Amino acid sequence: MSSTALGTGRVSTATGLDSVLERANSAQAVVQRVLARIAVPALRVSLGLVFLVFGALKFLPGASPVEDLVMRTWNSLSFGLVDGYTAMALTASLEVFVGLAFVTGFLLRIGLLALAGTFVGIFSPLVFFTGELFTSAGPTLTAQYILKDVVLVAAAMVIAAKALTRPIGRR
Repeated sequence: MSSTALGTGRVSTATGLDSVLERANSAQAVVQRVLARIAVPALRVSLGLVFLVFGALKFLPGASPVEDLVMRTWNSLSFGLVDGYTAMALTASLEVFVGLAFVTGFLLRIGLLALAGTFVGIFSPLVFFTGELFTSAGPTLTAQYILKDVVLVAAAMVIAAKALTRPIGRR
């Protein structure tokens, strides 16, 4: 057993420190187990709520701040075939479906596939409207709105990694 002289004249043994470290490690292990159990479901539900709320807003004309951008993006992606409220309704339906799949966990794999398609639409304006979204001063507020979705992609990847561990088939 080693000892260390403290400034107060007392002697601290390594055993005392080891005991404190052991208790701290035990507490950390408990926290880690709890987080391991709840983190991915919490991330899945919170991401689902984001898509559910933002998707629902798109059903209401004028309620979404990206309404014009959504319509123009669909117009570009569909070569002019989808425009106006149809574009908003399609986007809203897709986002609400993704949100419900994530919140409930029901049809999650299909929701993940739908989300992948949604991300194509979300990031397309960066290609189609680059000149409008980036100025000499940097990205516009709309571009920043789109770019922050990189975090949503990362969250979706974590959820997918967990969801895809089970084999496909009947339960």
